Amino acid sequence: MSTFNQSYTFVLSIRLLVGLVLATLFISCSGMLHNQAGTPDDVQYAQRLWSVLKQERMVGKHARKLKPFIGAARPHGWVLEIVSGMVRVGDYRGFVIVKKNYRGDHLRISDVERNRARYLESISVMFQREKGYDPDNKNWFWVQYQPNGKLVTRHKMGMEIAMAGRIMKGATRDKNRGCIYCHRSAGGDDYIFYPDIIIPQVNRQRP
Repeated sequence: MSTFNQSYTFVLSIRLLVGLVLATLFISCSGMLHNQAGTPDDVQYAQRLWSVLKQERMVGKHARKLKPFIGAARPHGWVLEIVSGMVRVGDYRGFVIVKKNYRGDHLRISDVERNRARYLESISVMFQREKGYDPDNKNWFWVQYQPNGKLVTRHKMGMEIAMAGRIMKGATRDKNRGCIYCHRSAGGDDYIFYPDIIIPQVNRQRP
């Protein structure tokens, strides 16, 4: 074999090897992120959940008006509204908490009450799904919506990930991030920061 052919074969082999390594890393990272959040199933479930919340008048243009209060806790809004209750998604009935996040310069409660649509930045939802969905974290399904119901997305490792599902579950508890990491610090072992929000005992973990 000529020196040219040997060199060409060597370079081609190196390129193929590099390509294989990069492809393996991409697949590995994609799988890791998909285990956390943003899978096609997560997106589909989040869309179904939004439809239910609209029907229950918890979100959308015809949502019931709630009493705003100062939240002042990132990543949520400076002013918040919260509603909770039992809802049915398909054949399953579970507990949901809907948090509306309002932001604006020097935002006051009275500003929100006058014009909710102007200051509503996003809607954070936690829905306790069926037993076995995520037993490590009380089976909570997390999702963040834009005011129009579209999913909020984040760029992670060169990919756009929908903020729905297990946000952001790690391989071990100490590697949890996002919603799971924050809410695990809530007292009461239910991942809920507000003591007046109580999951009905009779409905906990029942399909």
